This record gives sequence, structure tokens and C-alpha cells, in this order.
Amino acid sequence: MTYRILTLLDWALISASLFNTVALLWLGLTVLLNAERRSWGTWVAGGGLLVGAAFFVGHTAVVGRMIGTFSGEMELWWRIGWLVLVGAPYLWYLVMAWYSGALRRPAARRLLAGVSLVGLCAVALLLFADPLPSYGDVLTRSPAPLFAAGPLPAVALVYPVFSVCCSLLALGVLRHPADTDRFMGEEARRRARPWLVAATVVLLAVSFAVGAAAAWVLQQVRQGDLPGLSARVLSAIMLFDLAVSLLVATTVVLIGQAVVAYEVFTGKALPRGELRRQWRRALLLAAGYGLAVGWSLSGAGIPELPIYQLLLATVLMTAFFALLGWRSFAERERALGGLRPFVSGERLFEGLLRPGASAGDSALPFRALCGELLGASRAYLIPLGPLAPLAGPPLAMPSGAEPPALAAATLVAALPSPPPLCVPVDPTAHAGAVWAVPLLGERGLIGLLMLGEKRDGGLYTAEEIALARAAGERLVDGQAASEMGRRLVALQRRRLAEGQVLDRRARRLLHDEVLPRLHAGMLALAAPAPGRAGGPLGAPEADTREAELIALLADVHKQISDLLHDLPPVAGPELERHGPLGALRRAVERELPDAFDDVCWAIAPDAEAAARTLDPLAAETLYYAAREAARNAARHGRGANPARPLRLAVSAACRSGPGRPPALEVCVEDDGVGIAPGRGPTSAQPVAKAVSGAGLTLHSTLLAILGGALVVESAPGGPSRVLVSVPLELVPPDATYPTG
Repeated sequence: MTYRILTLLDWALISASLFNTVALLWLGLTVLLNAERRSWGTWVAGGGLLVGAAFFVGHTAVVGRMIGTFSGEMELWWRIGWLVLVGAPYLWYLVMAWYSGALRRPAARRLLAGVSLVGLCAVALLLFADPLPSYGDVLTRSPAPLFAAGPLPAVALVYPVFSVCCSLLALGVLRHPADTDRFMGEEARRRARPWLVAATVVLLAVSFAVGAAAAWVLQQVRQGDLPGLSARVLSAIMLFDLAVSLLVATTVVLIGQAVVAYEVFTGKALPRGELRRQWRRALLLAAGYGLAVGWSLSGAGIPELPIYQLLLATVLMTAFFALLGWRSFAERERALGGLRPFVSGERLFEGLLRPGASAGDSALPFRALCGELLGASRAYLIPLGPLAPLAGPPLAMPSGAEPPALAAATLVAALPSPPPLCVPVDPTAHAGAVWAVPLLGERGLIGLLMLGEKRDGGLYTAEEIALARAAGERLVDGQAASEMGRRLVALQRRRLAEGQVLDRRARRLLHDEVLPRLHAGMLALAAPAPGRAGGPLGAPEADTREAELIALLADVHKQISDLLHDLPPVAGPELERHGPLGALRRAVERELPDAFDDVCWAIAPDAEAAARTLDPLAAETLYYAAREAARNAARHGRGANPARPLRLAVSAACRSGPGRPPALEVCVEDDGVGIAPGRGPTSAQPVAKAVSGAGLTLHSTLLAILGGALVVESAPGGPSRVLVSVPLELVPPDATYPTG
């Protein structure tokens, strides 16, 4: 019965020791290999974990043989074990002081210097003063002279006091951390603090237990009263060793949870879900491997032959890697299933060719992304920038939620350049969203993806944020591209229909009206005067005949002039001579002289100079878009009251800013009745309303093709602003543009 108990205890001891070895080795290598920036604190944290793994390698070698066995190897592990027992609490306090930022405080640095001095003295005492009895003295129970402080050996007092002080100081720096400049540093500390505090408390319990046991053993060695290695004493020693090993295993699990919960030692901005999964698998491997190999080494299982133990370890590792591949394949299948809405066909071609249909629908993949893949409780996709007029209105999940467009505009203005991966936001000001993910394109910021809390209360991982960013950029870009294609196809259909109508109208007009009248005029000229065959016309008859011919030719001239006027306009020489802004001023003065009570012009000199350097196609597009905005203001600004005062303000300036290239922006603003909701395509810019008429739709599409934008800002009953911008490809060498 006693032998069976000792065998079971030996099995448990070896299993716990192997578990600690595998887990500590995995954690140490993970911290060092995955660190974003390998500072001295990262090296100390990872190195300390590797030192712990090395200690349990020796511990396994010790507990894997009879405790009463003596050899030079056992003497070496006896000395190394004491060094690790003294150094481990100090390394833990050093890592916690670095992680919490306490070392930035002068008082904390002075305290650390004092603790370091005491620890250095303790290590030097162990290395050079030889205050400990040898392993042989302990086995033979020979009295050993030890330096004493009162009734106890001095070394028995140094270790407990030093280790307990280090643990208490570690708890203190965890309770009062310093401010951090690391992105998401406060969130990282909040998530990891419970695990680190629990690990420190368990380490404190280990320090008390090992300190008390060491004090008792050394006192017995000093007096020569150490009991013999009977079965009962061996059972007590093994039980105590097992309890300490299990406490250390608990500490290792807690530290691992802190590392994978927010990667506190690697410095990553966000945790990674794959690292958490790998940690769980490492724990399963450590537990399974420890139990199986411990069973084989304890003598309770297979015959004690190295070949059988090697075969068992080989089978275990092979089975583990097979299970790892199976789980990886299952997770890959699940990820591909979640991405199916993004890779399935959206029938863009049919949507482009079917009149009145939308060329793409982003609502379904948006809900699949946020609801299924990310598990968000709510989410908003807000297009911004030059793609906003084409990408459509903001998307919301759940349906019917009001996107925080105004708060998003304020947030965008405060973003640094380049923007971070994600930004925490106040949920009360952003309709329940807690994270904002900037979406970027070649032209700068194209939108914001705002995410609420996860339904399970967890935290978004780095993989999930990267996936959300890529998918959000694809949704905005794809929706804008499909909408642009749909508009171009619709405009081409319209142009083809208008061309056919004009062609048939010209043919009908020329064939049915112009040519018969010209033929009648020719016959009238060739016909002889009435009354005398072939005689000359009299004066009254000639005058009447001439008047009729002049009227006929005037009518024909008017019909041809109207026909030419109905043809699509072409750029005139004034655009080349005066530039787009000068031509715009002349067009408003000539075409709309009485449309406004007052017209105010504010053209910046650098804008006038930059407009003349525009590509001819960009200049023409800018001119016609601004002219269409002025015509719309003249046509609809007074509403149903023709006597309503109406003023027009036209301004132009060069703009640039973080993350966007310089652009020429023309603003056409009137103080009329505003634009009624529901007319024309909707712009997704904050406080932007519907674009009025098919004319601005055409110009907004052409501007988007050139890299510009047309945005309408209006409110019913209030003023209207049309912002037309084109990128500046050719910039004067001495021009400087204000940011904004």
C-alpha cells in the first residue's frame, strides 16, 4: 500500500513538473518571438519564463529518480534550485514594475535599486559564502555549521523576507500603475490586471510555503536532527513538493492567461485570437504529455525501458500534431464559411444592365461581417471622402439604427495621419459604438466602420479588426464602383436615346419642313409673274414676293438654329481663354443676369492660378459642374415665391490636409429654400442632402472618375451649398495651400 502511494505521488510529481516545463517554455518563447518591440523588459519577462522552464527541467530530473540518490548532478541541481528560488521573486517584481510603468517614478526607481542590492547580496552569499549545507550533508543528516541570526540560520531568514517583500511590492505597482502612452495600454492593463494580481498572490503563497519549509530543514540540519528518509517522511516530502508544483502550475496558467488576454508582455496593440487558441492547445499538450510520460517514468505503467518511453512520447507528439491539423482545418472551413457572402457573386453585370436596378447591395455582406464574423452587438458603416456620394447612405446593424454621422465627422477631423488601426470612442456620443476603424483608400480616408461591444462581452482581436478594416474598405469601394458603373450605363442609355431622338428630329425637321420650304422658295423664284407669261414682275408684286421669301427663309433659319441649340454643348474658346473660374463668372453674368439679387465672388489668387494648370478634361468638368450648380440655384432657389430675395456666393480655394492630396474646391452657395429630400442620388457626407436633378448626377459621376467629388449640403428651408473639387495634378512651384 505504501509503495502504491509513493508510486502515485511520483507520477503526480513528474506530471506536474513536466507540465510546468512545457508551459513555461512555450510562454517564454512566445513572448520573445512575438514581441512587437524587444525592450529590456521584454527580454527580462521572456528570459525569466525560460529560466523557470530550465528550473523545472532540473526538477524533473531530480524527481525522476529516488530522492535518496546522491551524485554530483544532484548537488548541482541543489545549488541551482536555491539560486532560482532567490531570483524568481525579484524577476517577477522587476517585470511588474516595468509593465506597470512604475519605473518612471523616481521613488520607485530608488526602491527597486534597494531591492536589487539586497538580491545581489543574497545571490553573492549563495555563490561565494556557501551558507548552505551540501546535498550530501542533508542526505547523511550530518550537522553542518550555518551562520545563524538568533535561533534560525541566516539564510533561512533572507529568502522568506526577500521573496515576500518582492511579492508585496509587485502587488503595489499593479494596484497603482503609471500612465501609459502605448496604444490601448490602459485597456490592456485593465484586462490583464486580475490575472497578474492572482499570479502574484499565488507566488506569495509559494514564497511562504517554501520559506517555512527551508527554515525548518536548515534548522534541523544545523542541529543534526533531520529525520531519516522513511516511507512516511518521503510521502510528506513528495506531498509538499507536489503542492508547491501545483501552486507554480496555477501561477503559470494565470500568467499565460494574462499574456494571451491582451499580450501584455509582447506589446501588441490588440490581442490575437490565434495566440489564445495556441495557448489552450499548449496547455492540453502539457497536461496530456505530463500525465502520460509521468505514468511511464513512475514505474506504474509500461516497463522501465527507455525505448518504450521514447515510443510513448513519439506517439503522443504525432497524435497531437494530427489533432492540431484537424482543428486548424476545421477553423479554416469555419472562416471560409463566414467569408462566403464576400466571395459569392453579387450579379453586378445584371444589375448594371437592368434599368432601375441597383448595381450592388452591401447590406447583406455588411451584416454577415459584423453580426456573424465579428459578433458585434451593433455596427455602422459610414462612407466619407470622395467616394461618399457614390457609396450610398450609411449602413447600420441592427436595421433602423441611426448612424452617428455628425459624431463621425468630428472624430475624423481629430484623427492623426496616418490613422491607427482602430480608435476607442465614447458609446454615448456614437450611438453605442465603442470602436472606430478608419477605412483607407488610395485617396485617403474613405469611411469609418464603427463597432459596438461584442455580444459575448469579449474583446476584438487583431485578426478581427484587420478583417473588418479590409472588408469595410472593400464594401465602400465596391459599392462606389458599382454605383458609378450603374450611373455611367444609365447616362449612356440616356445619351443614346437623346442622340436617336435628336437625329430623328433633325431628319424629320429637314425632310418634312425645311426641305419643302426651301423647294417652295426655289419654285417661287423660278415661277413667272402672274398676268404676263414670262414678263417682269411689277413693283408691288415683287415687293410682296420678296417679303414672303424673306419670311420663309427666316423661319427656316430659326428652325435650323433651334435644332443646333438642342444639340449637346461643346467646350467653347472662352474656357481655354479665361480658365474654368473666369468662364464660370462670364457664364453667370451672361446667362443669369437677372436670376439673383446679388452675386458675391471670392476667388483666391492661388486657386485662380491653379485652375489654369488643370488638365483640359478636369477644367471642363469643373466648369460645367459649377455652372450646373448655379443654374439649379437660379431655377429652384426662390421656390414657389418669385419675389423671394435670392443671393449667390461663389468661392474657390486650394485645399489640402493629412492623408489627402491638394485639390481645387469651388463652393456655390445660395440662401434659397433649400433642396427637398428625396430628389436625386443621396450623398453620404454628414449633413449632406440629396443632389438635385440628373445634371448634378452626371457631373458627380464624371468628377468621381477624375478623382474629385461633388457634395451637396442643404436643409429644407435653409441655404444650399454645392462643393465641387478636383485634384491638382499640376501645382505651381511657388503655391502654398492651407489645410482644411
